[in-house]
Amino acid sequence: MKLTVVGGGSTYTPELIDGFARLRDTLPITELVLVDPAAERLDLVGGLARRIFAKQDHEGKITTTSDLDAGVDGADAVLLQLRVGGQAARQQDETWPLECGCVGQETTGAGGLAKALRTVPVVLDIAERVRRANPDAWIIDFTNPVGIVTRALLQAGHKAVGLCNVAIGFQRKFAGLLGVAPSEVHLDHVGLNHLTWERAVRVGGPEGENVLPGLLAEHGDTIADDLRLPRPVLDRLGVVPSYYLRYFYAHDEVVRELGTKPSRAAEVAAMERELLEMYGDPALDEKPTLLAKRGGAFYSEAAVDLAASLLGGGGSPYQVVNTYNNGTLPFLPDDAVIETQAAVGARGAAPLPVAPLDPLYAGLIANITAYEDLALEAALRGGRDRVFKALLAHPLVGQYAYADGLTDRLIAHNREHLAWA
Repeated sequence: MKLTVVGGGSTYTPELIDGFARLRDTLPITELVLVDPAAERLDLVGGLARRIFAKQDHEGKITTTSDLDAGVDGADAVLLQLRVGGQAARQQDETWPLECGCVGQETTGAGGLAKALRTVPVVLDIAERVRRANPDAWIIDFTNPVGIVTRALLQAGHKAVGLCNVAIGFQRKFAGLLGVAPSEVHLDHVGLNHLTWERAVRVGGPEGENVLPGLLAEHGDTIADDLRLPRPVLDRLGVVPSYYLRYFYAHDEVVRELGTKPSRAAEVAAMERELLEMYGDPALDEKPTLLAKRGGAFYSEAAVDLAASLLGGGGSPYQVVNTYNNGTLPFLPDDAVIETQAAVGARGAAPLPVAPLDPLYAGLIANITAYEDLALEAALRGGRDRVFKALLAHPLVGQYAYADGLTDRLIAHNREHLAWA
């Protein structure tokens, strides 16, 4: 089995490598190719990857290359984890929206739109080259904004499934609080990428007992602290929102906070410099503990599980993924991409039935889906007016004066990545 990681020079990659090594029985990789244009980073990451495999007695071959076409040739699955513009672009995404009094964040709001505009054309080009090299290969997208990018891939006819680590993070957290194996925890996880709620936590599978009320009663303070939301909010909702909902539920508070401290991008950039120095140590043969602070917890387990199921192996029968709605949420079009529990196999992902959503959640989901429609149109066709309309539609912007100012800033900061600009 050959698997290719595009963006293989990412500091995330050793987390992925560690999972491939530990879970080799689930996903028996014989060849792993790391593709990245950043040769120096790729050499450091590739060297550590080989040492991790060697330490754990994994017999798979690891190669590195900057040649995308060679790297994806013959691959059974291609995992996308790229960042167009690098941390420098992320730094901009997180700062210039604050000038208009809006949240600066890399996956939602104005910054998230900027990332989508930079990313969608690049991902579609990669996917087309994958299709030419091997039309049967699956594409697993971990590249943010996952919902928009996955929708672009699916609408272009690619064999693609989107993946995020938020759900598996909740699964592992709740399993620890309950004292059960993670595989015993089934989430009623529903919404859009980075806009989801856990409406039930079931032990033993989709039909198991819902233990969420007890979890909130006994561990509500811990869960609320992790989400940085007040405990009474969770008690009144009776659900666990993803931590990205804080940008919506406490927008003004978040904007004030972001204006008084270094950006997350600056923190990550400093962390990456330290990680890359560690990766260059020939004695290092395991992922360093610092990597846990980088983000992407349990990403490797989720990626292995999904790839194994898509490739006919031993993955879990039900997984939280990003895929076409296809009537699952009746208030959305079929070709909207939702994030929910799905049955995953060699034919792809099929969402499980979802109980009707409270208007409190359905309304925000519908609003953001409309924004994503406009964002994808702007990413595919370009133009200032399309960018403006997408921003005006986003509930974290929503006023024409803000949308105007943000449009100008977005184009100015991203001109080198936007062919139409």
